[in-house]
Amino acid sequence: MATKLSDFTFAPSGYGHYRVTYTSPVTGKSWTTVTNDMPLIDATKNADEPTQKKLNQLKRLCKA
Repeated sequence: MATKLSDFTFAPSGYGHYRVTYTSPVTGKSWTTVTNDMPLIDATKNADEPTQKKLNQLKRLCKA
């Protein structure tokens, strides 16, 4: 199943940081991380059409 932007929630977490939560659409399980990788946030949350590659990269970051 393809990763979608709607599988993620984003919350600001201090200057230049975001708390990102990925929720699996299959199991309902969630993983959360705090990141300062703003290029990745820009390529996903702030992009009109985020690529599957960037969404999967963000999912891996959450699950790490």
